[in-house]
This record gives sequence, structure tokens and C-alpha cells, in this order.
Amino acid sequence: MDQDALEPAGSREQGAGSASAPSPRSSLLAPRSLLSAHPWLPFVLPLLVYMLVGSLEPGPPEPVPERFRDAAGPIAESGGDMSLASRLGIRYRHYPLVYTAKIAATIVAMLYVLPGYRQFPFRISPLALGVGVVGVVLWIVLCHWQIERRLLEPLGLASFLGLGQRPAYNPLDQLADAPAWAYTFLAIRFLGLALVVPIIEEFFLRGFLMRFVVSDRWWEIPFGTITPLAAVVGTAFPMLMHPAELLAAAVWFSLVTWLMVRTKNIWDCVAAHAVTNLLLGVYVVTYAQWQLW
Repeated sequence: MDQDALEPAGSREQGAGSASAPSPRSSLLAPRSLLSAHPWLPFVLPLLVYMLVGSLEPGPPEPVPERFRDAAGPIAESGGDMSLASRLGIRYRHYPLVYTAKIAATIVAMLYVLPGYRQFPFRISPLALGVGVVGVVLWIVLCHWQIERRLLEPLGLASFLGLGQRPAYNPLDQLADAPAWAYTFLAIRFLGLALVVPIIEEFFLRGFLMRFVVSDRWWEIPFGTITPLAAVVGTAFPMLMHPAELLAAAVWFSLVTWLMVRTKNIWDCVAAHAVTNLLLGVYVVTYAQWQLW
């Protein structure tokens, strides 16, 4: 990646016409030399941090039959969950703290690689907003149809759907005794859902992965370039990340790939993702469909 690509065009023009000393750069941002040597950092690091901290998130406990609760002892509280979170003593009631830490750590990573985001001019088209609205309708309808379960259960593969089980955490219920914290966490949840996740997922998937399968010098590939392999990866990878919503993920991410090819603007993809997630969050809270987040 050319180092100049990490610097806004306006800054380069100003530097060309002025001999004044460059303005100091915040020490909190990754050096441009580092981003030039490792162009993958802005695309991969925030999502990596998000997933690593997210691995500590506890899932909803499975109910333990009452007659076994005394014998189960401490396992009863976790519903027999043997995940990393459970082994570390992190229970479902700790979910707001873990999620908040995940979003905070991810935002720090995003700010660190902020110069890498600036290589893409920020603009959003009306088409992106429309795709986001259509996308949320498709996602909700396809999730409620549960076609994956109907297809996989006869094959004995229903357990595969459990790999993508959502935390389904309802702060208005779980934190009813602390309403201020409940609504604060709800705001944090929306921050992660509608702002953080769209940026880190789209930059990883379309900014890095779909270009990486085109060329090992992927940073030289213009954004929006598509090949058959890139199109397959752009749908297959999200399906693996959303095993409980296979069909919804296939349709939604294919739709945004179409948007990417049409506008060749990564911020349009981010905006469509953000609109879908925001409206999905509103739907979840309004109709108590907590299993969708």
C-alpha cells in the first residue's frame, strides 16, 4: 500500500504548497509507516479484537431439570455450559460487562488504525440506505421462516444451528432492578450493533478478504472488483459466521455485494449494514424478539 494512500488528498495538496512543518500526529494513532508495511491492520485488527474479547461472552444457560439441580451444584447456574466463559466463571449475568469491554476494546483498535480508514473517501449514496431498509425486511422474514432448521433437522444436523446461538440478552428484564444501567447498556448495545459492527465487518470482508482472494497484492485491487471466487467468499464466509441464519446471511450479504459492485464505495456497504442493524435492533426491542441479537 502506498503511504500516500493513507493521507487525505487535502493534506497532500496543502503540503505541496507550503514548506511549514507538518502538524503533529496523535501518538494514539498507528504510524503511517506501520500501516504501509502492514496494510492489513485497519481491515483485520479491529475484528480480531472484537472476536477475541467476544469469545468470553456467556451464552444463555440451558435449563437444568429441577430434580438434577442439587446434584449439578455450580454447573446448574451455567446450565452445563462448558464454554471458555463458563470455565472462567463468567455467567450470563456478566454479559453486559463483557459486551461493554468488547465494544470499548474494539473502538480503541479502530481509533488506532483510523488513518487506514481515511484512504477511502467518505460518501454515502441514497441507494445504500434503501438497500439497508430492504435488507432488514429480508433478514427478519427469512429468520422467522427457519428454513435452515426444517432442512437440517431431518439430516440430524440441527446441532449445527446451535453454533450460531445469539446471547438473546434482554437488559430490560435481566437488569430490571437497575433501570439506569439497563438503558445505558441498551445504548451500548445499539452502539455496537449499528456503528462498530458494520465498520469492522465490512472493512474485513469487502475491504480485505474479498480482495485478498483476487490477488496476494490485494491492497492494489480497486475496491468493488469482483471475481467468481470473491463473490462466493463474500457470501460463504458470512454464512459460516451466522450458522443459525444461513439463508438470511446468504441473501443479505449477496445483496450488499451487489451494492459494492454497483457503487464501488466501501462506505455505502457500511451504511447499508448500519441501517439494517439499527432497524433490526429497533424491531428486536419493540417486539421483544431478543433471539435475533
